[in-house]
Amino acid sequence: MVHGGDIYRNCISLDYSVNINPLGIPASVEAALREAVSLCSRYPDIRQEKLKAAIAEMDKVAADEILCGNGASELFPAILHALKPKKILIPVPSFYGYEWAAGTEACEVSYFPLREQDNFVLGEDFIEALDKETELIYLANPNNPTGQLIPPEILKGILKRCQELDIIVVVDECFLPFCEEAELYEEMEAGMKCRNLIQVRAFTKTFAIPGVRLGYLICRNREVCQKITRQLPEWNLSVFAQMAGCAAAKETEFIGESRKLIKEQRSILTKELISLGFRVYPSRADYILFYTELPLYELLLKKQILIRNCENYRGLSKGYYRIAVRGQAENERLISALREVTEK
Repeated sequence: MVHGGDIYRNCISLDYSVNINPLGIPASVEAALREAVSLCSRYPDIRQEKLKAAIAEMDKVAADEILCGNGASELFPAILHALKPKKILIPVPSFYGYEWAAGTEACEVSYFPLREQDNFVLGEDFIEALDKETELIYLANPNNPTGQLIPPEILKGILKRCQELDIIVVVDECFLPFCEEAELYEEMEAGMKCRNLIQVRAFTKTFAIPGVRLGYLICRNREVCQKITRQLPEWNLSVFAQMAGCAAAKETEFIGESRKLIKEQRSILTKELISLGFRVYPSRADYILFYTELPLYELLLKKQILIRNCENYRGLSKGYYRIAVRGQAENERLISALREVTEK
């Protein structure tokens, strides 16, 4: 299994392989983490009541529709262990964690190829591919590594079709808070009140705390929630994760500032990549997918810059890379390095 962020086996000064908030950790979250040290002699709240209440207020949902996990990566396999679908459908390219989770259960996995000529955007043909044999689908909105959002009318069509066919829809929304369109999707999903919809989100990317490990899901089907709960450890969240989450859930202005910075810097990076002759795919997220025949991963690694080599993504091949959107100073360093390696 290959992910970004392998700073432990490489000498790195700039990590562009992981997509976390370029503003870093909010001050209130850092303070909460420091305060949590004094509580380490206690067991964390097994019911996570304060955290769930904070998330419920942030996302405008009921607290009993929320389940928390040790990162979203704990929730993806827990969903499958609980529901035991016989057949899963996954559009590709997409996050490898869904395929990894599927491998923990004896289920058939089918892959729906997204077309490069369509910029890897999910279309109506995916709705047509849904059938009675499919019991669960994984979607990412926005998709990783492409940064593409599912068109609202397509997502609405998928949810309607899956309701008709009794298919569970797991939507990974871990990067959605960075998108200006986030509220549009949240309102649409809330308005449809789909009992077969599971939305998976994380504090990891939004608040730059991957080392804390904190994710959660929202599901309006209480029976499904209970089944998933049985697949999670009793004390799966530390006092650090719970207190950091409570503080982060109040940081609404921070999210707005993050979106503004990411939009600005993403536009600059995109223009620079295009000017260097790379094939760049439109993104609405805090990362950009592009293609070049240069051995860019190795060239930048020599400069202690780590990017995501995407050739191991199902549906992609050698030459595809993904970079995070970071702050202006860091992005200028990356652009300078890219110019150096492309001029040689």
